[in-house]
Amino acid sequence: MPMSADRNVNLLAELARRPGNSECNECGSKKPEWASYNIGVFLCTRCAGIHRGLGAHISKVKHLKLDRWEDSQVEHMKEVGNVAAKLKYEQRVPPCYRRPTESDPQVLLEQWIRAKYERLEFTNPENQVYTSGYMQGFLMKRGKDDNKYHPRRFVLQEKDGTLRYFVKEKKEPKAILNVIDLNVAFAPAKLDCANSMQLSFVKDGGTRHIFVLHNDPEEIVKWYTAIRCVKLHRYQVAYPSASESELVNCLSRDFIREGWLSKTGPRPTDSYKKRWFTLDDRTLMYHDDPMDAHPKGEIFLGCANDGYSIRLGVPPGAKELDFSFTLHTPGRSYLLSATTDDERDKWMLAIEKVIEKSLTPQDNLAASRIVSSKKKGTSGIF
Repeated sequence: MPMSADRNVNLLAELARRPGNSECNECGSKKPEWASYNIGVFLCTRCAGIHRGLGAHISKVKHLKLDRWEDSQVEHMKEVGNVAAKLKYEQRVPPCYRRPTESDPQVLLEQWIRAKYERLEFTNPENQVYTSGYMQGFLMKRGKDDNKYHPRRFVLQEKDGTLRYFVKEKKEPKAILNVIDLNVAFAPAKLDCANSMQLSFVKDGGTRHIFVLHNDPEEIVKWYTAIRCVKLHRYQVAYPSASESELVNCLSRDFIREGWLSKTGPRPTDSYKKRWFTLDDRTLMYHDDPMDAHPKGEIFLGCANDGYSIRLGVPPGAKELDFSFTLHTPGRSYLLSATTDDERDKWMLAIEKVIEKSLTPQDNLAASRIVSSKKKGTSGIF
């Protein structure tokens, strides 16, 4: 290796260890090994691939060690770096926009990068169509009964805080959803489509799921962000004393954990049945199928001080299957089973973290709703 090339590799290594540069500029993963030398930022392998997909007219990517660097390119990396680049390209990121992390879905990360460097959304706020308080367009919605996807017109309005969707253009909306009660999450694995979302909300006392997708990744992220923006503005009116950071944390949530578990019924003689479980904040739901529109049952997870706990194995004399564990609540003990020891440990840890937290006023409302739905027989019957 020529002396200048060796010197440049050492300089790049030193620059990559500096504060701000030691994490990927886009997702925050540690020890980036790549860089965009014309933008001047350090990148992880995943984000470097997205940058390369922008085209060389926007971002020019090299490996810090394996590629040959010109002296001028290294000098530009030294002049810019991640901290200065963020000040330039992220100066007007709206608070409702979800900044991705290394574990987030590909569609969110890719559109974050394209928004910054291709569409320049955070330097030109007029390009942020999702902050207007109104959005309308077509999404492909999965039918509740036929499992096929149909084009449906959706209309989001901040003025009344609703998301409506229509089956027929000139008819009344099929449903009117209160944005405050709506959770939106990306669902690429479940729908086998990168540009997909799961909308969950309360209907008739129980949880209802809607699955939607779009062939344009930019469009699905716009809808996701627009819903978060409307929700934030409605929260700011409802809770004027709350800080913006507190409200942003309530805009949307990913499910803590999902997967197959087996469970028994309420009677000692009941056998184990396989169910798809979803841990959504303090609500543990189970379904016959991951794509069910309604859960078969919902369990509210209170806190340990109120009699909630998770234990390895099952009580003496109870049926055991594979890798069993027991969820104890004040009203009942639920016998559950995973297919591997590792899966059981992950579920137990996830549930334990939930019940160790103190209850909030919103948690108490969720508990009341689930108890009420069980009394009405709408959900929650094992």
